Amino acid sequence: MEEKHSDGDRDFKLFLLAGLFAGIGAGINTSIFNNYLNDIFMLSESVRGFLEVPREAPGFFIMLVLAVLSFAGDVRIAMLGMAAAGLGMLGLGLLSPTFAVMIIWMMMYSLGTHMVMPVTPSIGMSLSKLGSFGARLGTISAFGLFGSIIAYVFVFLSFHFLNMTYQIAFIIGAVFYVFAALAVGLMKKGEPKARKVKFVFRKRYALYYVLAGVSGARAQIFLTFAPWVLIKVFNVQPQMFAILGMIVAFVSIGTRKMIGRLIDVRGERFVLTVEAALLFAICLGYAFSADIFPVGIAAVIIAACYVIDNSMAAVEMARSTYLRKIAVDLDDVTPTLSTGVSLQHIASMVIPIFGGLLWAAFGYQAVFMGAAVIAFLNFILSRRIKIELDPAAKAE
Repeated sequence: MEEKHSDGDRDFKLFLLAGLFAGIGAGINTSIFNNYLNDIFMLSESVRGFLEVPREAPGFFIMLVLAVLSFAGDVRIAMLGMAAAGLGMLGLGLLSPTFAVMIIWMMMYSLGTHMVMPVTPSIGMSLSKLGSFGARLGTISAFGLFGSIIAYVFVFLSFHFLNMTYQIAFIIGAVFYVFAALAVGLMKKGEPKARKVKFVFRKRYALYYVLAGVSGARAQIFLTFAPWVLIKVFNVQPQMFAILGMIVAFVSIGTRKMIGRLIDVRGERFVLTVEAALLFAICLGYAFSADIFPVGIAAVIIAACYVIDNSMAAVEMARSTYLRKIAVDLDDVTPTLSTGVSLQHIASMVIPIFGGLLWAAFGYQAVFMGAAVIAFLNFILSRRIKIELDPAAKAE
């Protein structure tokens, strides 16, 4: 029993190390990717919106991908995902002479990160006790943020003082994803076996599915168009995105631990309701700041909205712990999380297309007014969360 506990601690430390390395790779990509698209390929708003279709397509098919790979187990899937993300970044840096070829490598990076996304909370919770899911996932998230801080400092210094190119930055990010894959590869993987249930669609999980879809729609608007507003309207460069990223990371180190504790103490309903209310206010800030305030003040307000929104990304773990607590069978958790990711990406592929066309026709303000409507819907759905831990209540 003591040996098993020791193995669990070792695996948890290795998983934290992998999160640190992956955080560096992801932080580099986050800081430079939108500027890379703008500077190298000079995309319009509508094309930027359409680009989300291939970028998010791997997320849509992740349920199928994880079902096919279910025999490998969560740890091996995480290792393969990190390796694929590294290969994608390497391709963006070295093998993207045309826009069409760039899309292929962008999709490879997206596939890798989406493979890791649903298995991360599953692995983290498998290394946790029932009463500490939130705190344990908060610790994992915090290590990823430490990696992001390192990446943001690197991007700021290298682009500001060393004339770093996008290509070299992508290659360095790829190296850290390889390190992350190696760290996960050292974890105890367990016996490869197929899950009894590869695709999970239960009525009991219906609210989780709807929350995942609505959350994906709102998040994709911010992911696609919030940086684009800062680039196109306020001419923000990679160095400034690195500074904003550092602010987000430092704020998030505290908020992720706090959110984890709030999940354990106040519950998922409280956390997700507060998130929806804050996001509604942030959407209004994006939409109307430039109309109410001078350009300089509006830029600061929108940058603050960017920081606050990204600082709340850890609230996603509340949806994961909600699912884990209502799960009929523990084998349901990872395939259901992957189903949720796929549902998120139905919205993620469709919403940016309409967002780009909406921006082109009516301005970016209309995009965020639409996001405010989605945030309000998310608020209503979050109030419907109920968790019954009585085994009798778990019957279909």
